[in-house]
Amino acid sequence: MELDKNQVREVIAKRVALELKDGDVVNLGIGLPTMVPNYLKPDVHVMLQSENGMIGMGGAPAAGEEDPLWINAGGGAITAVPEAATFDSATSFGIIRGGHVDVSILGALQVDEAGDLANWIIPGKLAPGMGGAMDLLVGTRKVILAMTHTAKGKAKILKKCTLPLTAAGQVDLIITELCVIEVRKGQGLYVTEIRDGVTREEIEAATEATLHYVDDVKPMRQ
Repeated sequence: MELDKNQVREVIAKRVALELKDGDVVNLGIGLPTMVPNYLKPDVHVMLQSENGMIGMGGAPAAGEEDPLWINAGGGAITAVPEAATFDSATSFGIIRGGHVDVSILGALQVDEAGDLANWIIPGKLAPGMGGAMDLLVGTRKVILAMTHTAKGKAKILKKCTLPLTAAGQVDLIITELCVIEVRKGQGLYVTEIRDGVTREEIEAATEATLHYVDDVKPMRQ
């Protein structure tokens, strides 16, 4: 079944949410990753960390109730949960670099067979820099990519990234609207789940990288 843009984002966000455990400290990249908390199970409560200086980030405020002093790392308006803590960005990056963030959920322009990620610059467009993504990739215990499988029909899961890298060899899991892929260090990419109605042939046609399949590939959980 062909999915529209909103359905694609929903499928990915729902599946990513299943990777989070109660009590996790989680950093969300901009865009699709910010949808993930909407699909957490009722018994799973996570603490959202923002690299500009917060743990305990809440959802977006109601229209008209935005406070310019309360923003996330992307400049979007936020709220805070009751147990939130705020601090300077140096402390925030100390938390990240010290390995205290359990999971980072990021988007991707390209990812490759070695778990290299490129997600900060588009050729021909002005980019302000990679922000905290480099630190998050290296400092976080688990890195999940929440990404569409292709962009304008072109593969994003490649044999080797062609764009400037954000970090090398740090991606653990890739979740797209087609499947779930584990990055196994030194072994390559292993498909563990496939969305109902999607074939291996369709996945491989949309992927440049070499894919392996675990013995017991399961339907994609939602």
